[in-house]
Amino acid sequence: MTKNAASLILRRHMAGHAGSLYRGIVEALERAVEAGDLQDGDRLPPQRELAATLKVDLTTVTRAFNEARHRGLIDARVGRGSFVRSGASGRLWRESGRALVDMTMNLPPPLEAPSLRALMQEGFASLLRRQEVGGLMSYRSTAGTPAERAAGAAWLRPVLGTRPPEELLVAPGAQAALVAVASTLLRPGDVILAERFAYPGLRAMAAQLGLAVVGVAMDAEGMLPEELDRACHAHAPKLICCTPSIQNPTTATMPLARREAVLAVARRHDLPVLEDDPYGLLPEQPLPALARLDARRVFHVATVSKVLSPGLRTAFVAAPDAARAERLAAALRATVMMAPGLLTGLVQQWIAGGQALELLRGVRREMTARQKIARVLLGEAAEAHPQGLHLWLRLPPRWPGAEFAAHLRRQGLAVVPGDAFAVEGEAPPRVRIALGAATEQETLRHSLGIVAAALRRDAPAYADVV
Repeated sequence: MTKNAASLILRRHMAGHAGSLYRGIVEALERAVEAGDLQDGDRLPPQRELAATLKVDLTTVTRAFNEARHRGLIDARVGRGSFVRSGASGRLWRESGRALVDMTMNLPPPLEAPSLRALMQEGFASLLRRQEVGGLMSYRSTAGTPAERAAGAAWLRPVLGTRPPEELLVAPGAQAALVAVASTLLRPGDVILAERFAYPGLRAMAAQLGLAVVGVAMDAEGMLPEELDRACHAHAPKLICCTPSIQNPTTATMPLARREAVLAVARRHDLPVLEDDPYGLLPEQPLPALARLDARRVFHVATVSKVLSPGLRTAFVAAPDAARAERLAAALRATVMMAPGLLTGLVQQWIAGGQALELLRGVRREMTARQKIARVLLGEAAEAHPQGLHLWLRLPPRWPGAEFAAHLRRQGLAVVPGDAFAVEGEAPPRVRIALGAATEQETLRHSLGIVAAALRRDAPAYADVV
């Protein structure tokens, strides 16, 4: 930013000010930083030039700059001039009490129609009219009731095709299901092959069970079959784990040919596949799951957390056959006992009554609108799926992912740097931005505007630490 531009910005933010001139300059600085017109590291005009632009005397500007330094808004460097202090915007967010916009968690967006609150109020009332409280709140079958398992089969039919309910289980969330599958199939020291960038929960699960995770190279269509084959020869894995639809964090979606090629490698090496599929129902035209293409090899895990609400704590697991479903039920019982009956009963009721599909369609519509906003503001740097909950933002080489995330946090935004997803080695300069958590589209638009402004600027030359 030029010094003249900074002078004009300050003059604009002083417009209409009545009162002490030096305080007006300080407050104009605060407003300009808070609005993002002046950002961390921006050079301010020399005091004499600013005095001329604002038509005030030099001592007024000097007094204002001294007060701004006292408030932590600016820094001065001998021979270089004055700059907006690194972290000044974060200080304003903290002191004004404005909430941090958390774009780290992949959540379905809040909907006005249908209203989740209204659906829950109506749903629980209906559930309690139809079933005894004791049955909903007591110990129950670990795998879920027959009605819940049938509901899971119906819910996943667009991606799984027709599956018998006895091959389906209900789990209290996808993480519990992943642990159950891995603990059933693997022993400590065994190797899992996963995408080069993977959901951090997979690495946490592997660490807990004493398993090794090896990353497989990817492209825009997901895991590369030739690299997967090479890794199978090199590492003697016991399991392949992947997310074929709207992969987290890269957003890659395997087309049908890639899915078939990955399964061909699994057959060649006689390996089971764990398909973590939280986003498979989000696309307008869902692709067939790996578990539909090879039902006897693939364990399919699908949570409702990403398509309905994480608070429902319900996931469905499709096992290759009824016998292995029973083994998984035993693993779930040993670790989490059961899924909560009140919540799984509500999910089953919503699936049967059509409310779940209504919510899913609402999430699709809202995410389509939010992804369009992101495309306009961030352009080709944002890799995304049109109905996905997140985007994978490519950064200029001058911006390491961790520094970019730290810079945004000082602006009041929280995102996840690419390093958090790297299975091994260093990550390229990337951040993952979740679009669903913003309370409304206008908040999202403002937040992504801050991201876009950060992309256009250089990394700060100094940090807000001593």
